[in-house]
Amino acid sequence: MCGIALIISGIRICKASSLFLESVPPASSPKAEQLVFSIDDLKAALRGRGPDSLSSKKVFLYSNTSSTVEEQEIISFIEGEEEKERDLAYLQRFEKKNKCLFGADGEAHELENGFPKFAAELHFVGATLQLRGINPIVQPLVDISGNILVYNGEIFGGIYINSDSNDTEILLQALGKCCPSNSHLCTITDSCDEKRQSSIPGVLSAIKGPWAVIYWQESSKTLWFGRDAIGRRSLLVHWPTLEDGRFMLSSVSPVSSIEQSSGIMLGFEAENGFNKLKFWEELPCGIYSICFGSHKSDGFIFGEVRKHEWKNAMVKELLDWERVSVEPKPEDAELSHCKIAREQHGPAQASISGPAKTVLIALKESVMRRTSLHTIFQAVTCDIRQEAHAPVAVLFSGGLDSMILAALLDECLDHSYEIDLLNVSFDGQSAPDRISAKAGVKELRRIAPSRRWKLVEIDADLSKLDLETKHVMSLINPANTYMDLNIGIALWLAARGSGWVYEGNNNDIDEDLECVEYKSKARIVLVGSGADEQCAGYGRHKTKYRQGSWLGLHEEMKLDMQRIWKRNLGRDDRCIADNGKEARFPFLDEDVIRTLLDIPLWEVANLDQPSGTGDKKILREVAQLLGLYEASVLPKRAIQFGTRIARESNRKNFGSNRAANQASAGSAAIHMPSNLT
Repeated sequence: MCGIALIISGIRICKASSLFLESVPPASSPKAEQLVFSIDDLKAALRGRGPDSLSSKKVFLYSNTSSTVEEQEIISFIEGEEEKERDLAYLQRFEKKNKCLFGADGEAHELENGFPKFAAELHFVGATLQLRGINPIVQPLVDISGNILVYNGEIFGGIYINSDSNDTEILLQALGKCCPSNSHLCTITDSCDEKRQSSIPGVLSAIKGPWAVIYWQESSKTLWFGRDAIGRRSLLVHWPTLEDGRFMLSSVSPVSSIEQSSGIMLGFEAENGFNKLKFWEELPCGIYSICFGSHKSDGFIFGEVRKHEWKNAMVKELLDWERVSVEPKPEDAELSHCKIAREQHGPAQASISGPAKTVLIALKESVMRRTSLHTIFQAVTCDIRQEAHAPVAVLFSGGLDSMILAALLDECLDHSYEIDLLNVSFDGQSAPDRISAKAGVKELRRIAPSRRWKLVEIDADLSKLDLETKHVMSLINPANTYMDLNIGIALWLAARGSGWVYEGNNNDIDEDLECVEYKSKARIVLVGSGADEQCAGYGRHKTKYRQGSWLGLHEEMKLDMQRIWKRNLGRDDRCIADNGKEARFPFLDEDVIRTLLDIPLWEVANLDQPSGTGDKKILREVAQLLGLYEASVLPKRAIQFGTRIARESNRKNFGSNRAANQASAGSAAIHMPSNLT
């Protein structure tokens, strides 16, 4: 997990016709006053995501208006001693050819520290949480050609990475071999195919795993950026406006960007366009480029934003999210009814279908990819293995999804390691998620008695979390509802991993053991996101099924998957990563998604059956195959209700649940309490 950011100043940015931004004038200076936070604020926000290193690089763009062509040459210089010798050599060759350097105003420019005064600036920032590779790395990475990469993601397939390599370094090498775009046409040239060179969209499309990327291609003076097709890594964008002409990308919003908004508003008022937090937006999933140029007429450097097509067929299929079979034929329905009858009169596992076994295999491979211990990770943990250090944790409610992940993690992780199960409660031992978590640990100990399971009980009092609430508000930004805030606080506290554990023999009753303070050191956290969307786990799925049968259910599930990047994943990634932890989503593995789409919908869910049976039917069968019989019949319970943070939030902000429901049903604006603004 890393934090990445970019601020572009002094450039007129516009979008291609397929996008939706009019051209705006550039900010007058990289130090203009419009920005409501400083670069140090941005670095501080990123540092939580990347505690191992933090650095930055600047690229200065300069327009050569001495050229006689209509579109002028752009010259770039990289800040930093490592690059200075290379750039000075280029500068000397350029001066010899052109006699002098000219700026956007047509006048000769004086030099500052051996370089010309710049007309525009690209400021790259990278904070790193390193989990792979032998040697430590510091982002941004710069290669010998002047290409710059800041990367937040994991490569689980598509590009070969051996166990000793760092995937960011390998990606920089792969991108460095790509054919340059045509700097005058801002397009990928046909010569790429002729030369059998990869294109940047081709390389990024091939990656299996979550990613967000910002990449400067020096040869074409082109900036590339984007996030994976599912949106598993956060990347926020500030599109230039008349008030603030900068173009910005960041993994997260700085806290100070909401401090200057008096009377922070949530809910209805935000929907009506009055929310000042709309400085940032979630960048829609995809691959984008900005090609830079300069017109002789006014000398301004401009950049045109374009969105590129995915080059991988599997990615396109996942985006379409079309299932092989949606509506059962009469004979399929009859077989399904017979199967239900058999389950009612015999052992459930005996009647489990082949599709469930196929999903189990895909899920286990997904967990294995996300928990294999790479070289640097082993180097960190081997010296303290005797302390039973837990390298991987699970966000754990004791519900169906987290129980499956915990059981699969046990099968994939060396048994010398403990597994931390992170459980949050806002109602002590009485919260539903705490009750199910305790029951879940007992079932896990039954199927895996040799594993050292640690249930980390994280108890919170919402009335004492004012500072933390304000911080989480910046993390969920641009999400802005009480539901987002409640979920964000619960995720942030869980990922922080500070709580209590019962020390002693695993098979003892917890109440008879010593309760000690504990903080999880796991840097990888498995999260069950995507299970409900793909397997019909929400109540609205049953409603759609009753209203529109199988086709209505399919369309609702498709909608959920196609908007999960905006509604869930960016928010969840930001809240978890702020603790220096990397969220990994096994249910959103590309192969798992494809496997589930290859299974008929009536095998995935049967919403004619009661809750706890027909919803997420195929995952309930997977749980039974793992021996998790008690977990296989648990009903769906959202984190905000299972932890009871929603109840406590309603009492704090509205006085009661009833008052909160009346406010959400009315037209009044929802405001955060004054003590948080």
